[in-house]
Formats: sequence, C-alpha cells, structure tokens
Amino acid sequence: MAISKLNYNSLNVTPSANAAIGFDSGADDLETGSAGGAMTLIKTLTASSSGTLSFVDGASDVVLDNTYKEYIFILNNIHPSSDSDVQLQFNGSADTGSNYNVTKTTTYFSAYHYESDAFSPALGYMTSYDIAQGTGFQTLSTNIGADNDQCGSGYIHLFNPSSTTFVKHFIGNISFSQSDDVQRIDYNAGYFNTTSAVDALQFKFSSGNIDAGTITLYGIS
Repeated sequence: MAISKLNYNSLNVTPSANAAIGFDSGADDLETGSAGGAMTLIKTLTASSSGTLSFVDGASDVVLDNTYKEYIFILNNIHPSSDSDVQLQFNGSADTGSNYNVTKTTTYFSAYHYESDAFSPALGYMTSYDIAQGTGFQTLSTNIGADNDQCGSGYIHLFNPSSTTFVKHFIGNISFSQSDDVQRIDYNAGYFNTTSAVDALQFKFSSGNIDAGTITLYGIS
C-alpha cells in the first residue's frame, strides 16, 4: 500500500463558522462538517422573588428531550431571600412537571475557607446531603447567604435525559458565599434511577424564595 504525503502548503481552506474540516467521500477532497460540542442556548429563567424555577419540556420554548444527549444548566448569581441556613435544591420529573419526585442516588462533598481565616480550610464528605434511593429534592449548596453581596453560581450537567433504557446521570458544582462569611464550593453527582424519560427539572430553596439570579439551559451537540 502506497503512502501519500500531504503538502500543507498546497491547502487552501476557508474556515467555516462552527464547522470542522475533514475528508469527504472523494479520493483527495476536503469538506466542512459539524465541529461537535457546540452549546445551543435554549432558555433563560430569571428569578424575582420566585418560589421555584422550572424547566419543562415543551413549555415556554423549553427543549429537554432527545434533541441533545447532554444538557447544561448554568446558575448565575443565585441569591436567596432567607439568611437562615437554606439549601439550594433541584429535582427531576418524569411526567412533564406534574410531580418532581424521581428516585435518585447521589454523593456529596464540600470544601470551605472562612473569610476571617479563623478556622482551617477543610474538604469533606457531607453524609447529610446525599440521597440513597430517595425521591426528595437534591441539595446543590448547603447555605448561600442572603446579604446584599452574597450569592451562588455554578452548573448542572444532565446526561441523556430522554433515554428509556438507562438511568440519567448528573453532575453539579456550586461556588457560593455562605451566610457566616465563608467561601464554599459544593460538589454533587448521582443518577435519576428510572428508565422513563426525565423531561423537567425544578430549582428552589429549602425555605423562602429565589430572590434574584438566572438559570440558563443549553443543549450540547
């Protein structure tokens, strides 16, 4: 089998937005194609003393189906109305938002550093915030402060929620300023233990409203 050398100086390829360059079906031709990994904006919800923020497939231009195999929810400057040890939480629905009670198993750990440096920074597993085959809301952050300058930001990756064969994995990561002036980052991961499609996600605080902030949903191609 002969080996052909490619002369890079002879290539004249005009870049195409959001496209990759690859060989086509011809013997010596190139073509543009999908680059993959592009983030497509689907919907942004803005909180204003909101009890919950819900993304429901088919409602208000929300897409949460088999269009994408991965979805990302970006949480930006989420600010609670209560300063009394409230947790930011989420849950999934398998009946288009009628009930948010999908069975899940999760894991949870956290790292913190006090603003005053009064206590040594630490990293640890949080047994009180994981779930073992439960239907309750999963905690994303332990205690975002309600001071005017305090908030939390982060993301949730949800994988293949429309599958009717496999469980649905998710990964969450939130950085936030805690009510007692502590920088904290919480990590959680798990799976919705159902072979039904998960077609809605809801966010809320364990007490009080989401006073301000945005959550934006993207599909990943």
